[in-house]
Amino acid sequence: MGTRGCVAAGHAKTAEAAEIILREGGNAYDAVIAAMFAACVAEPVLASLGGGGFLLAQTGRGDTGVFDFFVQTPRNRPQDAVDFYPILADFGTAQQEFHIGLGSIAVPGVVRGAFAIHRELGSMPMRKIVEPAVALAREGVTLNALQAYIFSIVTPIYQATPEAQALFGSAQGEGLLKEGEVFRSAAMADALEVLALEGEDLFYRGEIAQSIVRLCETGGGLLTREDLAGYAAVQRRPIETRYRDAQLHLNAPPSSGGVLLAFALRLLDSLTPAEAFGSSAHLRQLIEVMALTRRARIEAHLDPADARALLDPGLLARYRDELHGRPRANRGTTHMSVVDGQHNIATLTLSNGEGCGTLIPHTGIMLNNMLGEEDLNPQGFHRWPPNTRMTSMMTPMVLRLADDRRIALGSGGSNRIRSALMQTTVNLVDFGMYLEEAVSAPRVHLEGEHLSIEGGFRHESIEPLFDDYPEHHLWDDLNLFFGGVHAVVDDHGSLRGMGDPRRGGVSIEI
Repeated sequence: MGTRGCVAAGHAKTAEAAEIILREGGNAYDAVIAAMFAACVAEPVLASLGGGGFLLAQTGRGDTGVFDFFVQTPRNRPQDAVDFYPILADFGTAQQEFHIGLGSIAVPGVVRGAFAIHRELGSMPMRKIVEPAVALAREGVTLNALQAYIFSIVTPIYQATPEAQALFGSAQGEGLLKEGEVFRSAAMADALEVLALEGEDLFYRGEIAQSIVRLCETGGGLLTREDLAGYAAVQRRPIETRYRDAQLHLNAPPSSGGVLLAFALRLLDSLTPAEAFGSSAHLRQLIEVMALTRRARIEAHLDPADARALLDPGLLARYRDELHGRPRANRGTTHMSVVDGQHNIATLTLSNGEGCGTLIPHTGIMLNNMLGEEDLNPQGFHRWPPNTRMTSMMTPMVLRLADDRRIALGSGGSNRIRSALMQTTVNLVDFGMYLEEAVSAPRVHLEGEHLSIEGGFRHESIEPLFDDYPEHHLWDDLNLFFGGVHAVVDDHGSLRGMGDPRRGGVSIEI
């Protein structure tokens, strides 16, 4: 007997992997693990077994917890030169510098996370859960327009080594895979099958671990046997907060995304909701709260060990006062959400950074470049505290509305994650939108003094903002810059989903 359910994700093949598992009788947690493995094949720049992520799980009984399997810094900082160098990613309208090389690899967590989730909440054998991803890797997946565009942005990374070029290179003879070409990896299919049979120790103590250590020892990386063997997935208590009459469970510290989103929503909660979506009053509220949240993050220095300090009532009160006193006129990531017929919810975000350019030999697995992510290293490169979980903006969350509908959601998009989730929450709670409308409605994002405005707002609503934000950019339409919120809803047993069209989103109802 299959399991009723619904899945939303950033690629059809990712969602189909979860669908297969649900139809074969697995629960939401089996399905989300299957989707995560499949994303490593179908969305290879955004997801990898060499990266890290988070799952927020809420069982049908109401028990809620976070599985933190994000990346960890090595035990030793570099004393000598390491393989660490910049590349330019070309976004067309702008370029951004990333650092890659073996010296950019943090300790990966995805494999530990998958097995930790499976032990605690899974119901099917792991060998069954990996089957959709194995088949996808062996038979191949046709590259869609979004994945081809992402490859075009990070071309220097996926041409950085002969092995990466061989796996991801275009059959047309130059550049990386193009839309319509087939990506397949027999090596990844084999690695997934062996992992399912031998378990996570293969990656952290066994043959794959030895390959990673050899790469680092001979090529200028930092990871050691102790780094890999000592890595653990951690279960954490989620942040619980309210917005208006809705209850939220959010990703927990040391990830900073959940704290920052809770801070922003508590500021908004002190304001009277705007009367109309897309009005000047509505947009000003959102933008002012984004600006204050950024300032509070800097002022609080947001030490990951004490990130909840940002929710101190005194600090919140001071920023609320400032908000009320204002005149009413002023990275590669993917996500998947699953709900099943037993009301179990799984919402999972994962990332590989952009990838370090190097594959683990004979596995098809690209390792992360999190030590080369400027956003994750605000004090400067190679100044991180040793053997410490890195912080992240990833924020899987569950929202329970006043009528007891439960919505699981999350987003990719680096520091646009919290602005995307904040606006989707406001759309659902303040404006009573259906899930589909709440996800696809246009968004704004403030970065420093630069305001980005997505296409779809009325000109008379956005024109008054231009004087206050002379640095602004108007996008013609919905764009992946503004994140990708993939969500499912359990509406008293009626299960629906919505994949964000900005990031190739799909949903499947079973």
